[in-house]
Amino acid sequence: MKELLLKYKEIIAYLFFGGLTTVVNIVVYFVCTNVLGLNYLVANAISWAAAVAFAYVTNRTWVFESKVRGVSAVLRELTTFVGCRLLSGVMDMAIMFISVDVIGIPDSVAKFITQVVVVVLNYIFSKLIIFRK
Repeated sequence: MKELLLKYKEIIAYLFFGGLTTVVNIVVYFVCTNVLGLNYLVANAISWAAAVAFAYVTNRTWVFESKVRGVSAVLRELTTFVGCRLLSGVMDMAIMFISVDVIGIPDSVAKFITQVVVVVLNYIFSKLIIFRK
């Protein structure tokens, strides 16, 4: 059992912190739409930003255990992280818009659908581009 945990430590950590990132994203989204009354696309952008900030810290520290040190190296890593997250964020916004405005799916349902796509994309980006060893 211990060998399996060590073998899949990174994936398990990503699923755990990815789950928490998704919770941050969804909670901020619903606060923005249901409490503050913001438009669903504005709320989606705000929740994306909150989730990206949370995800960078957790991914860097606990998931991929980045060894990058120094201001310029960390800024390069952060810029790459945010750049990749912008790609998945654009996809998130597009899926939300198509789901809600074109197809007519309720925004709350569309939000959950987008999160599945985004989590998978973000893992691929993080593993292959941002935090590669």
